[in-house]
Amino acid sequence: MTPSTADRPVMPVEDFEELASVAPAHVRLEYVDGRVRTRDPLSVEDFEELERRAPETVRLEYVNGKLEVKAMPDGNHCSIYMWLLRQFLLQRPDLNLVPESGVKAEACRKGRARTDATLAPVDHFKGDGEWSDPDGSLMALEITSRDRDTNKRDRIDKPVGYAEADIPVYLLVDRDNNTITVYSEPKDGRYHSSPSYPWGATVEIPAPVNITLDTEKLKDYAD
Repeated sequence: MTPSTADRPVMPVEDFEELASVAPAHVRLEYVDGRVRTRDPLSVEDFEELERRAPETVRLEYVNGKLEVKAMPDGNHCSIYMWLLRQFLLQRPDLNLVPESGVKAEACRKGRARTDATLAPVDHFKGDGEWSDPDGSLMALEITSRDRDTNKRDRIDKPVGYAEADIPVYLLVDRDNNTITVYSEPKDGRYHSSPSYPWGATVEIPAPVNITLDTEKLKDYAD
């Protein structure tokens, strides 16, 4: 991880102050070392209420029973997503790569993850609320962000949460290492296959996704 990433606050103090001003009275927030934390244990119900009240500039997740903040995407992050969207539209027009999808993750659906995108059949999420059941989702996508929590969130916690929810594939585009990792074969709360490929390689994404990515274009988005 680059020094600039390691030094960057996860949440600007202005965003914390706005979030704290709208938090439910019994949800006590604190700002420590650039991160927002709760002073007391947070239930999933309290998280959902806090998330509903959060300002548009704040994206919240509930991971391992804790409040997490997901960084806003920068230009290269958005460009990578748009490139991937075009590849999926060309190869799997029967599917949608839905951005900013709220997923009930982890064991017993107790986590609340906001994927960078979720791959699912067209209209799969029709009628759903903010947080969708993972059943029927084919793939979760995460593109690492430039904040110091990305290692634990995207490389450690998300593979567990998505595997426990039985999402068949988790695709991680890692901007710190310039790699793509394809997690698949979820069983007993973990993915049993997780090969990584350097940007520029040809990447086969297995069933039920079944597409091939020529990732040479990703080199254009190396920071």
